[in-house]
Amino acid sequence: MNLGFEKARDSVPALRVVVIDDDEQHLKFIAALLAQDNVAVFSSADSSNGFSLVQTHHPQLVIVDLVMPGMGGMEILEKIIDFDPATEVILLTGHYSSESAVEAIQKGACDYLTKPVQAEKLLDRVDSLLAELRNRQQCLELENELLGKYQFASMVGRSAPMLETIRRIRRVAQHFRTVLITGETGTGKELAARALHDLSPVASGPFVACNCSALVETLAESELFGHVKGAFTGAVQDRVGVFEAAHGGTVLLDEVGELSPAAQAKLLRVLQNQEIQRVGSPAVRRVDVRVVAATHRDLRSMIKEQRFREDLFYRFSMVHIKLPNLAERKEDLQLLAQHFIKRFSEQYGKDIHGLTRRAQMILSRHPWPGNIRELENVLGNACMMTDSEAVDIDDLPEYLRTSEQSEIGDDTPVITLHEMEKAHTQRILESLGGNKVRAAELLGISRAKLYRILADSELPDEKLGEH
Repeated sequence: MNLGFEKARDSVPALRVVVIDDDEQHLKFIAALLAQDNVAVFSSADSSNGFSLVQTHHPQLVIVDLVMPGMGGMEILEKIIDFDPATEVILLTGHYSSESAVEAIQKGACDYLTKPVQAEKLLDRVDSLLAELRNRQQCLELENELLGKYQFASMVGRSAPMLETIRRIRRVAQHFRTVLITGETGTGKELAARALHDLSPVASGPFVACNCSALVETLAESELFGHVKGAFTGAVQDRVGVFEAAHGGTVLLDEVGELSPAAQAKLLRVLQNQEIQRVGSPAVRRVDVRVVAATHRDLRSMIKEQRFREDLFYRFSMVHIKLPNLAERKEDLQLLAQHFIKRFSEQYGKDIHGLTRRAQMILSRHPWPGNIRELENVLGNACMMTDSEAVDIDDLPEYLRTSEQSEIGDDTPVITLHEMEKAHTQRILESLGGNKVRAAELLGISRAKLYRILADSELPDEKLGEH
């Protein structure tokens, strides 16, 4: 049988197989049968050592004997599924029984074969796994190509709100003197500011970011405009402020709404005249800077409350760019996830290709109050923690794995989560004509989980199907 190994040699990552069988002769037979290009076989006649091989090599396929001294095949199966639910497990037995076959499938096995194994049947399974690997590789290449196409100056997005934001940045960058960027915390305001600078005529000049919320009020003027030696206690030498440091380039005033009224008044003069005075010096210095102000606050409300100068607001807001939050651009979630996984995979020296389907489901349901920064932190931590080729549920923070409970009134009929799960699974399965494989994919659960739900349901046998 031609498995297409030659064709796949350069493009398909090696299929890793672990074989665990206390029958030495049968173990050697399977290992020799699978010893082909692009298939790496690791074998053991000891069950404990065999499971250690699984933990070490993260195989896509494990072939394990049902009855062995020490840890049996069913126990190893449970451990493997718990360790990595994406692993395909084939159980071998010298004495077939329908009861043990059903139990094996319910616990997550993909197949149940009788010894001695038919070579053609086993090779068919390997062939299908290689084909799946080829598909994954092609999908990964397409995702990376898409990522490159929709990446703009470190900003990633293909949703309508993001494409509109990027369009505005492109148009404004060549001409702006002041820009106001607003958006919730974590939406990428500094990235937008850097994009404006990088596309501007002063891109070769400095880009200086100042976090206004971190400025001590008594020293804010010194930080922004500099000071001369002896201007105040502790001023032991002349110091250049943010605006002088950014001469010939761009200043980002992040969280500009946090500036004191006094600092706002002096800032207005800089914007109007492009002049600064260092603290303690009467000399006026000319500066040539473009200014980007960013805030997550509602500056109009702050004006009404007399906490922000109206004239300063209008000076900034001649051009206003509002960044969408992540909830408004959910179609960008997968693209952003791939972007961060690729970056952290390279940073940590790991070979992580993406998210498992069930991890994707968890991320898609989360409201992301911390926006892109929250997603970045979640995936950075997950990539650090995972030992697999894909980030799975167990790699995600606990707060994401914990289902949020909605409040239930006293008169609300209570339906248990278990009952809801069964009912939803039945509806999905019936809509797919009983195709259990497709149902598991659509529900984002393993086949083992699906079979457990079905075993406890009251669906007629003809609706369960054998797909």
